[in-house]
Amino acid sequence: MRAALALLAALSLATAANAQERALRERGEVLVQRYCAGCHAVEPTGDSPNAAAPPFRELHRRYSIDNLAAALAEGMLVGHPAMPEFDFQANDIQSIVSYLKSIQTHQQATLPAPVGP
Repeated sequence: MRAALALLAALSLATAANAQERALRERGEVLVQRYCAGCHAVEPTGDSPNAAAPPFRELHRRYSIDNLAAALAEGMLVGHPAMPEFDFQANDIQSIVSYLKSIQTHQQATLPAPVGP
């Protein structure tokens, strides 16, 4: 009986964690649609409206997605003037990173994140 209750509790926690992760991804998708989709492809498929802007599903080729959190918090700096500087709050950053992880075509990064200001 205790084993069954422990299993039920573990399943409940896992379900809650999955629901929380799904909510984070959905919030992240809303944010990147609002702030980034004008230039970048922010979906798992499609071209970027600005040909020079990398699709978000390919960011792992340039940056460690986990390391983007610090850059987003500090105001991301990139090598071109057309990219606006963003300063996101911690809960928004967590959501954006969760969404970005969910759409990557590959999970392994080769370069560190861009530096903040």
